[in-house]
Amino acid sequence: MVRVDQRGLTEGPVRRWLLDGLQADRRQIEHGPHRKHSWWQVMCLTGVDYFSTLGYQPGIAVLAAGALSPLATLFLVLLTLFGALPIYRRVAEESPNGQGSIAMLEKLAPQWWGKLFVLALLGFAATDFVITMTLSAADATAHILQNPFVPGFLGGQRVLVTLVLLALLGGVFLTGFSEAIGIAVVLVGTYLLLNAVVVVAALAHVLENPHLVLNWKAVLTTTYSSPLAMVGLSLVVMPKLALGLSGFETGVAVMPVVEGDRPRRISGTKRLLTTAALIMSVFLMLTSFATTVLIPEKEFEEGGKASGRALAYLAHGFLGDGFGTVYDISTIAILWFAGASAMAGLINLVPRYLPRYGMAPDWTRAVRPLVLVFSLIAFAITVIFDADVEAQGGAYATGVLVLILSAAVAVTLSARRRGRRRATAAFGLIAVVFAYTLVDNVIERPDGVKIASFFIVAIIVTSLISRATRSTELRVTEISLDPLAERFVNDATGEIHLIANEPHTRDQHEYNAKRREQWLNHRLRSEEPVMFVEVTVVDASDFETEMRVHGEERYGHRILRYESPTVPNSLAALLLHLRDRTGHVPHIYFHWTEGNPVTAMLRYLLFGGGDVPPLTREVLRQAEPDVVRRPHVHVG
Repeated sequence: MVRVDQRGLTEGPVRRWLLDGLQADRRQIEHGPHRKHSWWQVMCLTGVDYFSTLGYQPGIAVLAAGALSPLATLFLVLLTLFGALPIYRRVAEESPNGQGSIAMLEKLAPQWWGKLFVLALLGFAATDFVITMTLSAADATAHILQNPFVPGFLGGQRVLVTLVLLALLGGVFLTGFSEAIGIAVVLVGTYLLLNAVVVVAALAHVLENPHLVLNWKAVLTTTYSSPLAMVGLSLVVMPKLALGLSGFETGVAVMPVVEGDRPRRISGTKRLLTTAALIMSVFLMLTSFATTVLIPEKEFEEGGKASGRALAYLAHGFLGDGFGTVYDISTIAILWFAGASAMAGLINLVPRYLPRYGMAPDWTRAVRPLVLVFSLIAFAITVIFDADVEAQGGAYATGVLVLILSAAVAVTLSARRRGRRRATAAFGLIAVVFAYTLVDNVIERPDGVKIASFFIVAIIVTSLISRATRSTELRVTEISLDPLAERFVNDATGEIHLIANEPHTRDQHEYNAKRREQWLNHRLRSEEPVMFVEVTVVDASDFETEMRVHGEERYGHRILRYESPTVPNSLAALLLHLRDRTGHVPHIYFHWTEGNPVTAMLRYLLFGGGDVPPLTREVLRQAEPDVVRRPHVHVG
């Protein structure tokens, strides 16, 4: 077995630094970086986005549901614990290498349709993750600029401040993934502790003033005709709280970072998801109740003291400006770093798809170039949307809900395939609920679909262009020969002569006619060690392949057979492999392909065939610049 290394030598200190840790081995991509981390540390990295929503989620709930905020939040919590959580625990089991639900759905559609489907889902994932970075940084900027101690010259400079925060975030990932996790642990631990103090102080005030609860109950009974009406309205407004569901897809995307072998990684990720969901659910319920009871509704409106900072309002009100300022700093820090979970998801997700499809340059397997690319995209989005949090909210919720719905569908289909009827019904019901939530959100905020569509179109167009420009790469990562093929190669003394044959009936007449054709065209002597080589194209949409060459004898002819996504690239790889094995430059013989050359090129790009002889020669030319060592291609 021989591994084919398609990377050139990296020269120059900047290039070496950028490509440090390049994941060229598919097994390395699956197993993730060499340094792993405990599940609770990884939870902090993915949780900076999830937990940071406490900064604005209670206010969103009150604006959407009014006095029904605790009830609407309860339904969101139930959807989290009995919907999203069991779905993603199942995703962790079935996709333990970080591909998430996208990998589960990839298998449903064959060949190019499957690839396009995955690209569309990656478009929504990019929408979710990139908007997480820009929205959180913009929200942190809003908190900074509202602080009375901020210098006056920063007033009205929200785009500039947001860009600085995004640049700092990218700098953290450029210094190293471990440093990002270390910062996340400190930020999350501090933020949750401060929120616990605020919640305890707020609930203590409620217990000391029971009339506040009585006033809240009075508002409910006078505003709504019955408990059933309260439940119905809460269910209607619940989709507006969808931002509280973020973080699950990122949790499974960073699975390769969790320490341990495959079973331990799966169990660790399950603990990560469950612990984060339980912590968030407790905080959502308590903060929703406290803010609804203690804060006048008018303060949640635009320009109010609790607008976008309900818990900060309580911190200043019940614990003093000193503690409130500390809480503000912690909130700003975690909002700024919330994009870290999105960046972590992107740099773990992209190398598992686009390079494998040949739809991105090979350097996208390295972390630092990806960080630079996504940082530049985040800069552009921030400028386009003027760092406006509200303008980006619809796209964020759309991306989150599409990914959760895709996970629900994937798990439902998986349970059905396994014959688990009860699980199929349960997961199917959850999928219906998420579908309703998504449709309601799209109707309410159609701008989210528009932004997601831009990402989808951009990913598909750039991916197809990249695939076309990389089509003449070698595209073979590994070659192995079975025992009979090994014997054929070992028996061939001197130069090896291969006759390319497109298999049809594979009878004696076919091989004899092909042998005679090559004698007439190229005057191959009967004593030359000739072997036929036959390629079967199985899935032309795949890019890289591991070749398993099988030997076969039919009617006195020796044949090498294998499967591959493309004919020319695999033939070139086989010729180079035989050269290296035998020490002699091999020869391969073709007949000219009839037809329009443009049509032939399209057939090559889409179906792996086309005008094979010149394409084989071109792949060899790019792979072996030395003419003397390059295998010979004969066409007649």
